[in-house]
Amino acid sequence: MTLAAFAATGATPRPSGETLEQQTERIITGLNAQLSDRSLATQGAWELVWLALSEANANMAYLARSTNGSNEFAVVARGTDADLTDILEDLDVGTVVPFPESGSPKPLTVSKGAKDAFQRVVKARSIASPSPNVTLEQALAIALKAAPASPQPTVYLTGHSLGGCIATMLAPYLQAQTLPKQPKFAVITYAAPTAGGQSFVDYFNSVPWVINERRNNAYDLVPHAWADLDTTAGWYPSPGPQATDEVKLLIGTISERTKGHVYVQPGTLYPMNTNYTNLAKNLVNKTTQDFLGQIAYQHANSTYLDLVGAPPVPSPPVVTDVTPTFGAAGDTVTINGKDFSQDSKVDFGHFACTEPPTIDPSGLKITAKVPNGTGVVHVRVTNTLGTSPAVAMGQFAYGGPAPVVVSAVSPTSGKVGTPVTINGSGFAKGATVHFKDKASDSVTFVSTGQITATAPGQLDVQQTVDITVTVGKATSPTSPDDEFTYTGR
Repeated sequence: MTLAAFAATGATPRPSGETLEQQTERIITGLNAQLSDRSLATQGAWELVWLALSEANANMAYLARSTNGSNEFAVVARGTDADLTDILEDLDVGTVVPFPESGSPKPLTVSKGAKDAFQRVVKARSIASPSPNVTLEQALAIALKAAPASPQPTVYLTGHSLGGCIATMLAPYLQAQTLPKQPKFAVITYAAPTAGGQSFVDYFNSVPWVINERRNNAYDLVPHAWADLDTTAGWYPSPGPQATDEVKLLIGTISERTKGHVYVQPGTLYPMNTNYTNLAKNLVNKTTQDFLGQIAYQHANSTYLDLVGAPPVPSPPVVTDVTPTFGAAGDTVTINGKDFSQDSKVDFGHFACTEPPTIDPSGLKITAKVPNGTGVVHVRVTNTLGTSPAVAMGQFAYGGPAPVVVSAVSPTSGKVGTPVTINGSGFAKGATVHFKDKASDSVTFVSTGQITATAPGQLDVQQTVDITVTVGKATSPTSPDDEFTYTGR
């Protein structure tokens, strides 16, 4: 799983833009640093042999070899880096196509979306060292030719999420090739959605793999696509969150994308977290946001590493907030967060900082000069491990006013009339506060970062609602951080 997690290194291009070559070089630097890290489950016993990104950064795969004398190789695939619902909606499962690349003597089919992803990987050519301008198959053949004959080489195919789906297709494809030293093959996937139907699985399971396993979090939605996605609409067990009607409709709509095609998972299933003890405890309210947030947590690389008992891999930067949140080009802004490294670069939306930022040795703070730009933008930090996600408190408004954001409420539950302290940014005198669609009739402005308001009555006083703040024409976006649960009148 650690090797699979490494595939997420630098998955998205820098917000201000970079070429595929620049992104590839950045990923290689980050990946090499992780492969040589002896504190991780991989114990620094692997080295990079080949890496390639497909056009438009749609998919990535890399090849590594062991350095401890075990004569092992790992082919690791990464799927599309995108929002979970986008991943499921973009993968075309309504059409099945032939998969002759499997080496099967009988015809078999896979989904068109899986086939497209597979082809992007096998056609991709590396554009940087250590093995430039070769495909995955060519790189593996070169590496095996140079490997010792004893012990017999073993090639592992692995990946997380769509990377796991791609790995199940790369495995029979590579196993069917004529390769030096006649290597053994093993397949271990994590959180992989299905690639094909019964014909694909029958052939896949007939191949004499050394290992043929899929390891899934029992409460991860993605591996249920597309065999039994509808079952996830009944989630989650206590303490929740339970699926809202909106979530059930979304899952049902996505399930219909199969258009009646029946998909089956290959390999032996090893479920984890069957008692649902590993969960995001701050995402348990019956809201669409909490349900989707819990899905993302259950599917995350970090969760899977925890479930298999592996140490967490080094994290890309995280921005928590910026101050001030508005101003002009040339102003100095402090960026707070974590995992900032000395090679970190800062972008304000699509504009890169022209002056090198000052990174505090603690890795928790960056001071940067605001570049030219317009509108309200997200401030993000990029290094060799990746790019920080966009966060509400990390916005900057050129020319002002400050973005209106709710970052926390306290208490998070109570009866009608409960006074609630609301923290965030961009607050001003005269601001209005809504609990769902009901305005609070008692609002007190404390500062630009804090307001208090009493919870108004609701038709349903046993529900979780979003608290929003409106200043002029600007209203704070909703998130799990602004939720308040009514416990009665």
